[in-house]
Amino acid sequence: MKRRIRIALMCPALCCLIGASLNSCMELDDSVYTTIVSDKYHYTEKDMVAILGNAYTPWRSVVIGAINETQTISTDETMIPVHPWGWNGTTINMHLHIWTSETGEAVNRWGDLYTGINNANQVIYQIESGLLPVTEGKDNYLAELKAVRASYYYMLCDYYGNVPYLTRFDVPQGFLPEQISRKALNDSIIAEVTAALPLLPENVDESTYGRFTKWAAYALLAKMYINAEVYTGTPQWQKCLDACEEIIKSGKFSLAGNQKDVFKADNEDCTEAVFAVPFDQSYAGGLNIFNYALNGQFSQVYSTKSFGGWGGSVAVPQFINTFDPDDSRLTENYLMGQQVYPDGSNVLCEIGNSQGIPMNIVNVVPGVDWAEELHGYHLAKYEYVAGMSPGAMSNDVFPFRYTDILMMKAECLLRTGKADEAAQIVTEIRQRAFKSAPEKAVVTGAELMGGSTYDYGLRETTYLDKIKSPRTTHEGGADIKYGRFLDELGWEFNQEGRRRQDLIRFGVWTTKSWLSHSATNDINKNLYPIPRAELDKNGKLKQNPGY
Repeated sequence: MKRRIRIALMCPALCCLIGASLNSCMELDDSVYTTIVSDKYHYTEKDMVAILGNAYTPWRSVVIGAINETQTISTDETMIPVHPWGWNGTTINMHLHIWTSETGEAVNRWGDLYTGINNANQVIYQIESGLLPVTEGKDNYLAELKAVRASYYYMLCDYYGNVPYLTRFDVPQGFLPEQISRKALNDSIIAEVTAALPLLPENVDESTYGRFTKWAAYALLAKMYINAEVYTGTPQWQKCLDACEEIIKSGKFSLAGNQKDVFKADNEDCTEAVFAVPFDQSYAGGLNIFNYALNGQFSQVYSTKSFGGWGGSVAVPQFINTFDPDDSRLTENYLMGQQVYPDGSNVLCEIGNSQGIPMNIVNVVPGVDWAEELHGYHLAKYEYVAGMSPGAMSNDVFPFRYTDILMMKAECLLRTGKADEAAQIVTEIRQRAFKSAPEKAVVTGAELMGGSTYDYGLRETTYLDKIKSPRTTHEGGADIKYGRFLDELGWEFNQEGRRRQDLIRFGVWTTKSWLSHSATNDINKNLYPIPRAELDKNGKLKQNPGY
């Protein structure tokens, strides 16, 4: 068990008091514990860390959803095509950008995010009302909880824009929150995080791992500012740069020597962890990237604790083609070529038209309507290890990591006329990916100012008549402003659940085609629809335009 996972665990009395939905609570006898009230449990200061954990727990679902679905499979980086064994549902709609207010992959994050907000509001209420008699550090705990709450609203701002805004837990029965605009939400998030900053911890150690420190708060502000033009119509490059500089000058973080170290199965000592979401196969499960990305045969390849492997996600071939072959972020982050078992024998395909032939994974996907086991490079950025649990990996996830802080700084420099300074930062980051060809690590400001190397356009092919009318168009990427920098973001941050946000910021999301996805030229697609179920429950809500 990772020691740091304990932030999310609680004793039974605490668990039931604050309504946590953890396994320890599910196993309790209701007749014994449902009547526990605060005056029958004597709280100590060390209980507070466990109580705070209730506000953080939903972040696990948020990052899993972003990596596997909402920020990824709708992009030019990753997709889930139809396979002989399934995946013929709404994941296709994500690739085609024809989701609706009932498409699970587009709307499920709403529930995760509001669970986090509700949990934070509940603990805030209990502290402010005296139900949790905190004698020391009360203001600090409240500031931390408000910063965590703001982090959930940040994701709502990014996904849905115009949402209900609620900062109270003690609301009257039948209360329905008011919907506010995306700009108003943006301003509220920034105001709340800014107010919390002076009261947040500055130390970076085991006691603050997985919690919102001052540096995590600055990272959240940087994210709001770098996307400000999208969220509000007004760019805030200098404010983003200032927030990044606060983190950099703290001296508390550094680049990992190898990018792969950031994504190891036991990576809680990572020097890049500005904000971490801890996972553990026994005590904080749910990280199921293995299941999304790999086929059942890989349970034998990695001798997993249980059978797993749904084999859905694959890389979009055009994205893979943008990589330099000497870039270790290609060879280390994807499974390609002939797959073998631990004894050296070849893995064979087991389903579909490829059944019985060696699983030699190729950078080809016929289209969103069909792909066999060997089609499309498989996702492997988060380390798979022997004996792992395929549905509960132990890799911690870093929504904010130090390389991202450096790249946000570089983007702001680039957009404010300091391309050569931006290039120095990008070159430093590239150096660890080009150790076999160090001369290729160097990039110039002029190159970053240029277009993308992504060869956009439709790229369907015929495969055993599964696609009746293959389509090919050529749109290129030379016309994308700062497109080469967008490429750099893709090469560094692939599979981390952020590509959608970057494509929107660089104006690619609605204007380009890839594989089976045709450009929509519909700016309404910059937001996901508010779930129909939420509209039905709250008559004050209005659907986002275009849905």
